[in-house]
Amino acid sequence: MVPSLPLKTAALAAVAALVQGCAQTPAQQPSDATVAAHVAAATRSAGSDLGALLMLCKPAPATRPQQAELDSGLNALINKPAPPPGKAFDNLYFVGADWVSAWAIKTSDGIILIDALNNQVEASALIEGGMRKLGLDPTQIKYVLVTHGHGDHYGGAPYLAQKYRARVVMSDTDWTMTETKLEFATPIWGAPPKRDISVKDGDRLTLGDTTLTLYVTPGHTMGTISPVFDVGSGGQKHRAMLWGGTSFNFGKDVPRLDSYIDSTRRMGTVVSAQKIDVMLSNHSNVDGSQAKLAALRQQPAAQANPFVMGTPAVERALSVMGECAQAQRDRFAMQ
Repeated sequence: MVPSLPLKTAALAAVAALVQGCAQTPAQQPSDATVAAHVAAATRSAGSDLGALLMLCKPAPATRPQQAELDSGLNALINKPAPPPGKAFDNLYFVGADWVSAWAIKTSDGIILIDALNNQVEASALIEGGMRKLGLDPTQIKYVLVTHGHGDHYGGAPYLAQKYRARVVMSDTDWTMTETKLEFATPIWGAPPKRDISVKDGDRLTLGDTTLTLYVTPGHTMGTISPVFDVGSGGQKHRAMLWGGTSFNFGKDVPRLDSYIDSTRRMGTVVSAQKIDVMLSNHSNVDGSQAKLAALRQQPAAQANPFVMGTPAVERALSVMGECAQAQRDRFAMQ
């Protein structure tokens, strides 16, 4: 049915008014109010269980640390006593330090290690030593997946690669970064590993009965990898994601924060689609892994695994990180 002329005129006038109104409403500019709104949204998403992630909402420095400050801070973190290794799931084991984590995935054909700690000393004492304490054989390490090209994650990789002929996996972007200009260079870490297996977004790493889907989630570095894989507990299968890089330690870089925000949104859709109900980190202050492992050591096996958060909680965690990143982006934009 064709409307009468008066109705047509009225409709056109309404559309014109709407367009004019939109044109008169500029995009909201970064301000103290927008920062506060993003922090408030992050706080709501954090609820009572994800408060640790709100550290991201604190103002980040606009510049990277000077060398002396970097080395001093790293030494203090590395010198903290390491927690005991622990079994998080039937096929997933923590073999990390106090500050930085390493995870061993046991498969039917060997072990995939996610990250390799700061240096050879930690790789020997904590990864090899921790695996032996847990009944795992370090000679079965077939792959070392480095989540991103910072030395607290690749430091022990050259040692493990040489000793066990393990293949080292990293994103093409971060291989290039480690080969050209390191974001953080310090003798505490030593040289990065030599380029081995280069992967891109969506690639899969399979060993025996286990497959990891490798998502490139730019932000913390531009080639950060966040793997997704299955874990088991008490006869139940769960879908886990290890967020590969969390903090905003790259200084005033608004486009990079935009990439981080996009990564949290994109992975939110992956979490929803795949019903991911476990979220891990490579730093235990982010995922509370030390407290969860301690709880597992004390509780009967039949109780619920504290690492299983549920899909809504994983979605909320990504929302917290994304909102905090938006708050920091707005702070930098105002400077």
